[in-house]
Amino acid sequence: MSIRVIGYVRVSTDEQHTSGAGLAAQKAAIIAECERRGYELVRIIGEDAGASGKTLERKGLQDAMAILDAKKADVLMVSKVDRLSRKLDHGAQVMDRAQRKGWSLVCLDMGIDMTSPSGAFMGHMLLAGAQYERSLIGQRTKAALAVKREQGVRLGRPQTLPDDVVERIARARADGLSFPAIAQQLNDDGVPTARGKGAWRWESVRKVCQSQAAVHLHAS
Repeated sequence: MSIRVIGYVRVSTDEQHTSGAGLAAQKAAIIAECERRGYELVRIIGEDAGASGKTLERKGLQDAMAILDAKKADVLMVSKVDRLSRKLDHGAQVMDRAQRKGWSLVCLDMGIDMTSPSGAFMGHMLLAGAQYERSLIGQRTKAALAVKREQGVRLGRPQTLPDDVVERIARARADGLSFPAIAQQLNDDGVPTARGKGAWRWESVRKVCQSQAAVHLHAS
């Protein structure tokens, strides 16, 4: 029986999705690789235009993995690992899920190929090495920021939202509303974003809730 593939593609902005160039290149790479290997390409899923690569909670990706979990396909293929996620530990999570559920992950740019034991081993090594390097960078960054704080340097982006908007978001969250629900309320009421244009997204609401300004207003 032929190996069945689910392709996954993603672009980081709505503008890139509109142009179609990024998606077309990713699809072409997946199609070409399936033809080269003689794999059956069941479907290419690309419903996450503009979705953040910092989370795995994306509809298209979750749908793709659900198909694989249900044994309706054998391989999840992406042209580049950052289309799967920008966080390397998320890549490791997908590989772990693949192993537990009995399907494989193939990332064309990094040589991650769980269809073979050697490819799976190399994938784990690449992700582990990249994660280690990232952790070292994070430690150095924290040390540098600590020095800046001791010198009295104010860190982070300046607050560009009015205090009343920040307070509204913080209190709505404290009342139990989800980030998407708060974003919807703000959009319905025509509340401008920090940039003064575009619609509120749940990620933006979360950032406001995590900001020092929101913490201070909620505490008061």
